[in-house]
Amino acid sequence: MTRCFTFFGLAATLGLLLFAGGCGSRSTAQVEPREAESAAAPRDRVTAGPAVRKALTLTTSQPGWIDAFEETPLFPKVTGFVAEVLVDIGDAVSKDQTLVKLAIPEMHDELEQKEAMVVLAEAEIRQAEATVQAVKAAADTTAAKVELAQAGIVRAQADHARWQSEHTRIQSLAAERAVTEKLVDETLSQLRAAEAGQQEAAAHVTAAKAALAEAQAHIQKAEADQGAAAARLRVAQADLARTQTLAAYATIKAPFDGVVTRRNVDTGHYVQPANGGGAKPLVVVARTDVVRVFVDVPELEAPLVDGGDRGDTATVSVQALGGREFEARVTRTGWSLDASNRALRTEIDIPNTDGALRPGMYAVATIVLDRRSEAIALPIAALVREGPNTYCCTVESGSIARRPIQLGLRIGEEVEVVSGLDAGQLVVLARAESLKQGQPVEVLPPEQK
Repeated sequence: MTRCFTFFGLAATLGLLLFAGGCGSRSTAQVEPREAESAAAPRDRVTAGPAVRKALTLTTSQPGWIDAFEETPLFPKVTGFVAEVLVDIGDAVSKDQTLVKLAIPEMHDELEQKEAMVVLAEAEIRQAEATVQAVKAAADTTAAKVELAQAGIVRAQADHARWQSEHTRIQSLAAERAVTEKLVDETLSQLRAAEAGQQEAAAHVTAAKAALAEAQAHIQKAEADQGAAAARLRVAQADLARTQTLAAYATIKAPFDGVVTRRNVDTGHYVQPANGGGAKPLVVVARTDVVRVFVDVPELEAPLVDGGDRGDTATVSVQALGGREFEARVTRTGWSLDASNRALRTEIDIPNTDGALRPGMYAVATIVLDRRSEAIALPIAALVREGPNTYCCTVESGSIARRPIQLGLRIGEEVEVVSGLDAGQLVVLARAESLKQGQPVEVLPPEQK
């Protein structure tokens, strides 16, 4: 019995040793394949493609509305009754076409009175002109009398000189007792008569000159009266012109070619000039051969909007016309931003010869803000941002290389690369932020994303 126990104990010991040896062999076999598998592990796969040049267009699409190029409310300038309304809403009108006529009887009477005042002033001018001619003729006559009087002085002086000489001669003869004293007295009397004639001629000259001065004063007065008559004529003519202008206000005319959009008056209505903002116009005329499209461009895009002769191109889509599109340019901008919405008021003028565009319609304007004809563009997912710096990841010899780049326009999910990247370089297009410098990668073409 002791032998049996010894045999079974030995058999059990051998079995345990064999089992332990077998387990150790299996553990070694399992470790070697795992190390081999780790050494042959595949690289990270990335989606990449070559950087290519393409055309980029930056646009902004904003809602807007259509308005008439011009719209004029027409009010009465004078008080009166509506005699005739010649148009209605929707009527096409041409410039200076009569729209409304007013009846103002008292103005016609006043107009006749002003016309009569002008005729009277013209008659006064003719009368003043005749008076000037008459006094000038009288002055000419007086001037002739002055000349005649001056000629009398010459005669009187000659006569005085003659008798002066004669008296001297006679006195000499009388001293020699060749003549009598009576003859001396006679020559002295003649000399004194000549002196008196000389004084009389001088007095005639003085009187004639005084008459001439009076005639010249009459001329000045007549000419002044003529000037006053001319001034009264101008006043009368101005008063007549004013009344004619007021009378012309009785006819309301179209300021331009357009369409009547509102009518607020009927025949027989009593109308008067508008004195406040609550007054209604008689009619409203809108010019629609050209329309304005108003768009508010947000602040961030406002600096890129250009108007004028070389304004940005724009496409205006009108939903009410089945999405019909109209090509145009930005015509003008408000330059400053509206404080209420921080937007730039932008206007686009569109020809509307067929009348399809109507004031009040809504529209969507797509404005081309900037263009790049040969730009390198990358998707947003290809960018890596670290603080103020921006990178993209290129694949060079199977490894990642981070390249610093400068960005330009952003259009949707693409952004322009201004510098730092050349066309044709292989760029990681997605998950770029998870890659490290020098990391080995396996490239997948973009279509296998």
